[in-house]
Amino acid sequence: MSAVLLPTATARQTWAELAAEFKRLPGLSAAAIALLVAASASGLVAPWVLGRLVDDVIADAGTGRVVRWAVVIASAAVVAGVLTAAGAAVAARLGETVLARLRERVLDRALHLPSATLERAGTGDLVARAGDDVAVVTNAITGVGPLMVGALLTIVLTAGGLFTLDWRLGLAGLVAAPAYVLAMRWYLPRSVPYYARERIVTGERAQAMAGALHGAATVRAYGTEDTHVARIADRSAAARDLSLTVFGVFTRFGLRINRSEFVGLSSVLIVGFLLVRADAITVGAATAAALYFHRLFNPIGLILMEFDSVMQARASLARLVGVASLPALPVPADVHAQDHEAALVVSVREHRYQDGPAVLSDVELALAPGERVALVGASGAGKSTLAGIAAGIIPASDGAARLRGVPLEDLGEVRVRKEIALVSQEVHVFAGPLADDLRLARPDADDADIEKALDRVGATGWLRTLPDGLATHVGEGGHRLTAAQAQQLALARLILADPAVAVLDEATAEAGSAGARDLDRAAAAATEGRTTLIVAHRLVQAADADRIIVLDHGRIVEQGTHSALLTAGGRYAHLWQSWQSPYGGGDEL
Repeated sequence: MSAVLLPTATARQTWAELAAEFKRLPGLSAAAIALLVAASASGLVAPWVLGRLVDDVIADAGTGRVVRWAVVIASAAVVAGVLTAAGAAVAARLGETVLARLRERVLDRALHLPSATLERAGTGDLVARAGDDVAVVTNAITGVGPLMVGALLTIVLTAGGLFTLDWRLGLAGLVAAPAYVLAMRWYLPRSVPYYARERIVTGERAQAMAGALHGAATVRAYGTEDTHVARIADRSAAARDLSLTVFGVFTRFGLRINRSEFVGLSSVLIVGFLLVRADAITVGAATAAALYFHRLFNPIGLILMEFDSVMQARASLARLVGVASLPALPVPADVHAQDHEAALVVSVREHRYQDGPAVLSDVELALAPGERVALVGASGAGKSTLAGIAAGIIPASDGAARLRGVPLEDLGEVRVRKEIALVSQEVHVFAGPLADDLRLARPDADDADIEKALDRVGATGWLRTLPDGLATHVGEGGHRLTAAQAQQLALARLILADPAVAVLDEATAEAGSAGARDLDRAAAAATEGRTTLIVAHRLVQAADADRIIVLDHGRIVEQGTHSALLTAGGRYAHLWQSWQSPYGGGDEL
């Protein structure tokens, strides 16, 4: 199943989102604009004064006049420096505030994404957005952003200064505008798609790395390190090649800009010379015009040097806005589950991933209240897919799951998560106190409730060995739990959450042979009296179930109790005999 990436906002949606955020901070936005405009305007003083100074020197105005102009230039430089620093600080504060709010919205939407959406997108895309994309935008807003805004203001105000000196000098400066426009029109259509693709490739690289690291033990067990390293290297090479291509395009863009600067400055100098010779302007005015146009080199150069960062930030911002703009989950109608003879019913006429082959076909599965049903079958039979549909994680492409007669989509994501809990072999231990990790399932649980849940899954032994008991920090940076202990933690969460239905998708697979029996007992204790669907990793789990469903190539081929299926001598009996055999491949399916 290939990943379906989360949405990316269009340029219009991105700018509209930013504008809306800035409008929410009118005072800070106005202060930032005022300071940046004042800083840029103060930079116009020195070239104008130098022009006047040239005229005074030609007119032999005296040393006192020259000194006064020098004082004005020095004062203007100090004021410009103070205003620039203040403007950058306020603009950075404004940008950080806007970005913080956007990050909060991205996190909120990410945490409330429908399980099916996250399942299709995979974790790599979301991790890349929450990590790499946020870092790129943060760098642009706090560092490059204020400088870019200041550079743009300088360009606009300097062009205005040229026209103030003489409209003909202003038109001479504008001669460079078509060359700049042509350079931009050449560059933008070529660069923007590359940057958007670069962010996607970064997400694919993160997905490959996350998959390899998360399943490191399995990778080592099957000796597939080279395959995973090659996949990461392939994605990294794709990102590198894109970066080199963009750099080449950017270099050619820089050459076009240099040509534009040459054309503009030459035009201003020639027109200035002709106007001075015609006594239309003074030498000082022509000098000021040349200095004004030369003053454009630094802001234009800054824009050129940082345009790469701006384009990357634009692509990253569009990806963040794409997630932040996802519609909130609809509030489902107040649907009451009915009294029904079946607690959970799954009907799938056919299910396939995108355009792939059918994974499930003609499946009808009904679990009675309190019934314990096991799914068995060879790898690829469709067990995990059926479990995902039953848990509401995967929407059936042609079918539905119903809880006590009500379709899961009518109950809504929040209600489904309260009613149906999925425990898989992929267990995450959150960094922090052990008690806080367990309270994720029930925030109002006290220490006695937590200890009772841990005792029920057989975790009391290792709990007593922890240095600070329930206050011990676990997870990253804290006490490391074994795979079996982490699974007991997940089962204790299940007890605290107390859902009506539990779906165990190979939940005890990571225990290994040594801890398998203890973890099986923990799973049985956690699901006692609860409607339970188990994807059996070992056939002994199925043997203890009330009913066994045998899947083969996406179809139910047998069902019944352990003893009845053995007597029937069909597919399950063959699996059981193979499992019992010393040459049957061990104790796992």
